[in-house]
Amino acid sequence: MTTRIKICGITRPEDAQQAATLGVDAIGLVFYGPSPRNVSVEQACAVLADLPPFVTSVGLFVNAAADDIHAVLKQVSLDLLQFHGDESPEFCAGFSRPYIKAIRMRDGVDLHAEADKYVQSSGLLLDAYHPALPGGTGKSFEWAKVPGDLPTSIILAGGLAAGNVGEAIRTVRPYAVDVSGGVEAKKGIKDWGKMADFVAMTRTMDASIESDMN
Repeated sequence: MTTRIKICGITRPEDAQQAATLGVDAIGLVFYGPSPRNVSVEQACAVLADLPPFVTSVGLFVNAAADDIHAVLKQVSLDLLQFHGDESPEFCAGFSRPYIKAIRMRDGVDLHAEADKYVQSSGLLLDAYHPALPGGTGKSFEWAKVPGDLPTSIILAGGLAAGNVGEAIRTVRPYAVDVSGGVEAKKGIKDWGKMADFVAMTRTMDASIESDMN
């Protein structure tokens, strides 16, 4: 197995290029004004201008108006949309792009029901719950609560860093892991050493799991 890696909250072209050099599969651009990692259309275009092929560009939105999302899509070449608010399945599917839906892991969440609800999504991104924040909390949740038989791709987020991503992968066996704050020097500015360590630990755990299976 190969766990895909997404680094979210990219604001600078050089951070995106370094992520690609490290073999990261996707980068995330945040289009949410209250976030310290929010990017303008101009910033987003600059980030993507020199991004090499086969690195997926993901645009993150939180309860944005449809017109605002369409306006971004007219100017920014996004491959995948990530909805981090209370968007309905019909809303998420309305932009002629594949999408993933973030689910905040509060008590009582039924992930099988969420997978059925967002059946058109490319996957569910599981993040820690905070009553006032839609994401980017830097907190993890209890990974053992994730069922192993979900009929969709699982992207694991929430408080991940090099020090815990191995345990997270072994516990959940997700399709992908998503990191932001865990590889930062400060909010919106990535630490290249932390990014390299995160990628290395992910690949080390992949190799360990593969060895266990053989």
